[in-house]
Amino acid sequence: MFYRLKVAGLERDLPVCPLNENLSIAGFVIFGDPELTVACARDLLAKAPEYDYIITAEAKGIPLAHEMARQAGQSKYILARKSPKLYMRDLFSVTVNSITTAREQKLYLDGADAALMKGKRILIVDDVISTGESLRALEVLVEQAGGVICGRMAILAEGDAIGREDLIYLEPLPLLKPDGTPIG
Repeated sequence: MFYRLKVAGLERDLPVCPLNENLSIAGFVIFGDPELTVACARDLLAKAPEYDYIITAEAKGIPLAHEMARQAGQSKYILARKSPKLYMRDLFSVTVNSITTAREQKLYLDGADAALMKGKRILIVDDVISTGESLRALEVLVEQAGGVICGRMAILAEGDAIGREDLIYLEPLPLLKPDGTPIG
C-alpha cells in the first residue's frame, strides 16, 4: 500500500507504515533519490532566510543539508551525530525521542562545530518534521553552542507540525488511517 506525494514538482509513492492499530504514516526517505534531493534543496533554498550555517541530525537530513550547502556554494554544514565519534572533542549532547525511532536517542555535537556556530545564524533543516522532538533537540544543541536560530525548514511537515508557524516546509504530509487514507 502506498501514499502518492507530490513535492518539488516530483511525484513519489511512499510506503504506508503502521505505527499502531489506528495510525499509519507515509514513509518518506530521500536516501538514494538524487533527483528528489536536488529538487527539494533548490525549493527550500528559495524560501530560506539568511543564514551562516545549516545544521541537521543524522541520518535522513544529511543528503538534504549536503545538497543545500552545495547549491548555496557553502563549504560547510553541521551534523549532529547519533553517537560520539573518536575524532569528536568537547562534546555537546541532548536526548531526543523521535516518532520514527523505537527508543530514546542522544544527539552529539562536536565542540569545533559548536565553536563555529557561536553568534552565527543557524538554519535547522530536516527531511520530515512530525512531533518536533528531533527539531527541539537540534534547537537545544544550537542554543548550547551559542548559535542564533534563524529558521527551521523541512521538506515535509507531518501531523501537528503542519500548523507550526515557525516552520518553513514544502508540503504537508497527512497522518494516515490503517487503510492508507488521510486522517481528517
